[in-house]
Amino acid sequence: MNEDAFWALIDELSGRPGTRDERLEWLEGELLRRPAGESVAFQVRLEKACGAADTHALWRAADLIEGGRCTDDGFHYFTLWLVGQGRKVYASVLADPDALADVSDVRALVGRHHGEWDDDEWPEWEELDYVAQDAYDELTGQEDDDGEEFLEAVEAAEDAGEEGEERGAAGPEGLALPRLAALFPLGPSGS
Repeated sequence: MNEDAFWALIDELSGRPGTRDERLEWLEGELLRRPAGESVAFQVRLEKACGAADTHALWRAADLIEGGRCTDDGFHYFTLWLVGQGRKVYASVLADPDALADVSDVRALVGRHHGEWDDDEWPEWEELDYVAQDAYDELTGQEDDDGEEFLEAVEAAEDAGEEGEERGAAGPEGLALPRLAALFPLGPSGS
């Protein structure tokens, strides 16, 4: 699966109606129609895209949106959510994290307490990280191996790919995000 094929699936996923679970069912169905190696290649591309989004500036943006409560795992789930927004949004936000202020799913959260956010509204999408493994396991009959064969296949594919590639640029710690900060001001208690 090349980069364009990966993003074609993601763009279709991002534009589909329904809940996140329904959209993931669609994606799994698409992967099930392909050879098992495509699920591995999808996961490699997904991890590469998340790695590129693993920057201090994006972490700060996620933390602003989430009211100062973005954990390590939460940030990884945020990068998965960002990828799931589609190639155009992803590229825009990588170029300028403050562009998150223009994302309709982010704007829908403005002025609402975090406790009021529905699960499908949170800018985190952990389950996207498992869909390729689920498809691979079903295609190969490895459902009982706790994903070991899949993870080994992903690791081998990554090792065969671009070695020495850096993941995520650090960026300046004090990067300003004026539009996001205006939408999600942190109060004295960080809430």
